Amino acid sequence: QFRLLESGGGSLQSGYSLRLSCDASEYDYSRAWLSGFRQVPGKERGGFAEISGGGAATYADSVKGRFTISRDNDKNTLYLQMNRLKPEDTAVYYCAARQSSLCPGVISRYLYTDWGQGTQVTVSS
Repeated sequence: QFRLLESGGGSLQSGYSLRLSCDASEYDYSRAWLSGFRQVPGKERGGFAEISGGGAATYADSVKGRFTISRDNDKNTLYLQMNRLKPEDTAVYYCAARQSSLCPGVISRYLYTDWGQGTQVTVSS
């Protein structure tokens, strides 16, 4: 049973934008660290953005300047705004949550305890 629910995936051409949403209504959201991960077949799930309970954000170099992670605490929702998408951004995208503040800024799947079901993003050239 997933307590996080992603939406907003799809197929689009390179250079366009997409916003993913992650509903965390069933999660103890207020102080949770939230993040975005993505995975392509044959590779490990990798984190690309994280946001603390206080709103501090960290990004992987591969998305810095193009992606923005944000949260709406009133709606218990995480947003991943993805601009200037590239074909190499094609992946299944996941949101994840953790209560621990261990290793802030280290976007590792081993630190995260709760996951969404994933949503496919496909970017064509």
